[in-house]
Amino acid sequence: MKAQQPLDAVIVGAGFGGIGSAIKLRKMGYENIAILDREDDLGGVWHVNRYPGLAVDLPSPTYSFWFEPNPSWSRMYAPGAEIKRYAEAVADKYDVRRHMRFNTNVESARWDEDDKVWQVATADGDTVAARFLLTATGFLSQPCTPDIPGIADFKGKVIHTTKWDDDYDLQGRRIAIIGTGATAVQLIPELAKKAAELTVYQRTPIHVVPKQDFAIPAFVQRLFARVPWTQRAFRWFTDMQCTLVFLPAVKYRMLRPLASSTAKLSSLQRFFAIRDKELRNSLSPHYDFGCKRPTYSNEYYQTFTKPHVHLETAEIERIDADGIVTAAGTKAEIDTLVLATGFDIWESNFPAIEIIGRNGRNLGKWWRSQGFQAYQGMSVPHFPNYLGVAAGPFANSGLSFFNMIEYQTRHMDRLFAELHRRNATCFEVTEEANDRFRTRMDRLQRSTLLHLGNCASSRSYYFGPNGETVLRPTTTRTVLAEQASFPLSDYSFC
Repeated sequence: MKAQQPLDAVIVGAGFGGIGSAIKLRKMGYENIAILDREDDLGGVWHVNRYPGLAVDLPSPTYSFWFEPNPSWSRMYAPGAEIKRYAEAVADKYDVRRHMRFNTNVESARWDEDDKVWQVATADGDTVAARFLLTATGFLSQPCTPDIPGIADFKGKVIHTTKWDDDYDLQGRRIAIIGTGATAVQLIPELAKKAAELTVYQRTPIHVVPKQDFAIPAFVQRLFARVPWTQRAFRWFTDMQCTLVFLPAVKYRMLRPLASSTAKLSSLQRFFAIRDKELRNSLSPHYDFGCKRPTYSNEYYQTFTKPHVHLETAEIERIDADGIVTAAGTKAEIDTLVLATGFDIWESNFPAIEIIGRNGRNLGKWWRSQGFQAYQGMSVPHFPNYLGVAAGPFANSGLSFFNMIEYQTRHMDRLFAELHRRNATCFEVTEEANDRFRTRMDRLQRSTLLHLGNCASSRSYYFGPNGETVLRPTTTRTVLAEQASFPLSDYSFC
């Protein structure tokens, strides 16, 4: 896979972030690009995740590229297989699949100051040189396996939700699932439909609110296809719905009562679904709604009222060959262990590969010593011609991943236009601009739910190992506007 001459760009990751970035690069005239992905197909998390009950957690029209609406969503919250097909359709329509190289595990990237290129090294020993490096590895790319004594000694079937075994028959099994995060909220009701016994091990309860899901009739799909503005109008409605959920968290100092009212929906749903007061209390979070990403389900709480479903809140002491033993001394004998333990975000995903910039600066080590930071959520000083897309410090604003991609491609548009206007070969954000941006983000964070609310017991991935958070504390409208107005003097060009 060695290139004879430098490519225009290497994109690491073939999920929606990589697809969107490739489309933007091609529109700007860059054709000599490579999209490298360790998996065997495109789609990112929507290719890796195939567990029962998998569905998007935002309304489908909002969870899509603005420039490529899909009139054929079957449901308001589309199942995972449809999201995967949408990724394939977009990649094919915009002819970016031909740039993808699968089963290619990128290990590192190093800036070559002499040749002004990135040297990207893969696990099979090859090196690809490129003028520009874009990492689109996302937040949720490194599965987390719990370090529980005895887990390697379990004799039954172990399945992590990111590596689902479609051939394994769950019918009649004695199943234990560890975790009650967003993935588990979707999966637990499905497991309960097949398991003879299902034991759910909960460390931290989660807020769950009603899911306004419904099938989209065929005549509405035809209307969306024939009269596109009708789907645009529908998307405006779903965008506003997501904004109303996210806005109180960002403007918590102003909108604390609205944030509290959303939590009441979760409380009411628990009250009507579960009559057993002790069980209801065990499933009730003791942190504010919004400390974790909002979770939606109409089945989750009801599932725990079934006689063969058991909630276990005691700490797991060890795993034996045939079951799980808690610190309270109880043991559940099982034959199937499901790990819904999420992703290792802070330790191995910031960044997901080793990146070495100017003067040997290691991005991961620098972030951990100086704090996680990136100008406009994309650029870092000492890393020329590098953009972190699809995830990164201060990148995520609002609930829609696609809104984030939209503002990042706008940033690229403006930055690369200036690069061409100057007839330059490289760009790099200045230290001053990065410091100024980070100071503003830190100041704005102080008015958000994550800093003012009761989040101490949430165990949210929003918070880093030192209590920092890298969510962008502004509305999506604000961040979109900033991409059309950030000072180009914040970058140096060479």
